[in-house]
Amino acid sequence: MSTLERLKIIAHGLAIQFGPSCEVLIHDLQRDLDTSLVYIENGTITNRHVGDGPSHVVLDVLNYDDGSEGRFGYLTKTKDGRILKSSTMYIRDDNGNIEYLLGINQDITEFVMMHRSLESLIGIGQAETGTVEKITTSVSELLDDLLLEAERLVGKPGPLMNKVERLKAISYLNEKGAFLISKSSEKIAEYFNISKFTLYSDLNTVKEES
Repeated sequence: MSTLERLKIIAHGLAIQFGPSCEVLIHDLQRDLDTSLVYIENGTITNRHVGDGPSHVVLDVLNYDDGSEGRFGYLTKTKDGRILKSSTMYIRDDNGNIEYLLGINQDITEFVMMHRSLESLIGIGQAETGTVEKITTSVSELLDDLLLEAERLVGKPGPLMNKVERLKAISYLNEKGAFLISKSSEKIAEYFNISKFTLYSDLNTVKEES
């Protein structure tokens, strides 16, 4: 039995154990990034399907492997505003390379709302949910999200940035793994209203400085 088949058994068991409010999924990092999602149960939580692309977490792992076993107990948010408590486990081969990601997303929206209501009632104040990552369903949406984050970081749209500001934005995109996305350079160059040659020159400058 292959590693993927074993993971599917585990994923199915987790989905049964925790019920319809728990999404369980598998990303295959050995295949095309555009279709890395190879298994999912209770996908209605994030409206994702087999064949969809990566989330921010997947891109982070591809861009930087810290050697850990995964990320556990962090918060994510769906397009419709639902709050999820998420964990992502790194499944490695015998050489230590990450082959698969096993993800769990538990919908805790109702618990968060109850928590806030209780704190309001007893006068402590509104509960904080911490930093929340948006879940994306395609590489195109993921890149749009990263460009928006870069714009917020600098404080102005790409075409209005001067070179120093643009380098700051490109450095952020590089750190987040945006250039790992297939054909991303075309969209990024268009966003900044610069040529691909200028983009690659800026990217080399960023890499040299880092």
